[in-house]
Amino acid sequence: MSFPLLTATAALPAIGAIATAAVPAARRTAAKWLALLVSLATLVLAAIVLVRFDPDGDRYQLTESHWWIKDFGVRYELGVDGIGVALLALTALLIPFIILAGWHDADPLETGNTRWRPTQGFFALILAVEAMVILSFEATDVFLFYIFFEAMLIPMYFLIGGFGDRAHEHGEETASTQRSYAAVKFLLYNLVGGLIMLAAVIGLYVVAGNFSLQEIAEARANGSLDMATNTERWLFLGFFFAFAVKAPLWPLHTWLPNAMGEATAPVAVLITAVVDKVGTFAMLRFCLQLFPEASNWATPAILVLAVISIIYGALLAVGQRDIKRLVAYASISHFGFIIMGIFAMTSQGQSGATLYMINHGISTAALMLVAGFLISRRGSRLIADYGGVQKVAPVLAGTFLIGGLATLSLPGLAPFVSEFLVLVGTFARYPVIGIIATFGIVLAALYTLVLYQRTMTGPVKPEVATMPDLRVRELVVVAPLVVLLIFLGVYPKPVTDIVNPAVKATMSDVQKKDPQPEVEAAK
Repeated sequence: MSFPLLTATAALPAIGAIATAAVPAARRTAAKWLALLVSLATLVLAAIVLVRFDPDGDRYQLTESHWWIKDFGVRYELGVDGIGVALLALTALLIPFIILAGWHDADPLETGNTRWRPTQGFFALILAVEAMVILSFEATDVFLFYIFFEAMLIPMYFLIGGFGDRAHEHGEETASTQRSYAAVKFLLYNLVGGLIMLAAVIGLYVVAGNFSLQEIAEARANGSLDMATNTERWLFLGFFFAFAVKAPLWPLHTWLPNAMGEATAPVAVLITAVVDKVGTFAMLRFCLQLFPEASNWATPAILVLAVISIIYGALLAVGQRDIKRLVAYASISHFGFIIMGIFAMTSQGQSGATLYMINHGISTAALMLVAGFLISRRGSRLIADYGGVQKVAPVLAGTFLIGGLATLSLPGLAPFVSEFLVLVGTFARYPVIGIIATFGIVLAALYTLVLYQRTMTGPVKPEVATMPDLRVRELVVVAPLVVLLIFLGVYPKPVTDIVNPAVKATMSDVQKKDPQPEVEAAK
């Protein structure tokens, strides 16, 4: 029996989470180092998965399959395609930076009376989320995927509600209330989506007789499973609703600004750069593959919602006073681009959407983590409380600028390539949607440059006059992300080579071919 590499990649952070939580209360530094070492070891395993994956090989590779609940037809079935392996690698890459960035976020907190924050629990929860996200990218049994899709909500709930941002304008008591509100809202929105999906999962089993993604897809392709049109559409809507909440897609997005605003910066990155990607990934893996007719049927409505997300998120980002909520609304706009690329039903659009998931994860991590370092120094999330930072902390300001320019998809930085592919792929089939979506780029330039101008330029405010520049630990967090943004902006081929065969297979699932350009006949 071959070594279960995919299981090991998910099991290591799960075991690490248990071990970190078990570290004695007085040894919180040891707990931090243990969590960091486990995340680095997971990154090594993810790198091995990436190296062993053959883009030109079978669609699903490194597969594992064992009976789990045989009486109900549930299998422990894992496998990765090009899209799954790329997002697995992104998750494993970001977690060590998240842990390093949050090194002091769960240290003892004093607010009049000394209140100890459970440091070990903070880092254990991050590792638990990593394990569940990785398993979500690997699962090829629909029920197994559902279990971890829902289970990740619990550690995220405690990370948002129990370890919120210390920089709050209204004091600790109000901050605690708002954290609790944000955590409950996050949980309720996603639980409702999950319950609707559970009904669809049960319905799929009734129709197909099993939960195996590959078996159901093959049966649909060869005609041995003939699903009634209305049945397929209802099942599609059940799955899509849950994924649209997680993504998040307008109008199911309202939990995200609260969650990101009240969470610490590293947890905010965990939400939008890691956890939310499960929603868009699942649209590609499950919605399009299991329900091709329904996916084509729903495409016009989904594209309208996606373009509303793009413009709405960008407009609200322009008007934000809070740095973290600005990044949250910008992410809603970016997820609109990702969903638009998926349902453009072109190879350029879907390749761009997958690349966008990766590039957005890196760019948002860079911008939000530097913003977190900035906020921790000043103790405020309000844009108006800053000014002239570039004169006293030029490295911090420079990295903040690079993260911001990546967010607005400046050519030469990674998000530009993915956004360009999404727009080209959308315009080829839906030109009106593609044209409207381009206004999101203009708005992105507006909110990003205004944010930089108001915080980093101008006269130095007295409150930031003594602000220190980035420290060594913070540079270790930010520098690799900046390098990746530049490298993938100039040379995205290593990623596109991995994802393109999987995109081609997905296009075959929905029986779509790229539209041919109309070329005027030579006279």
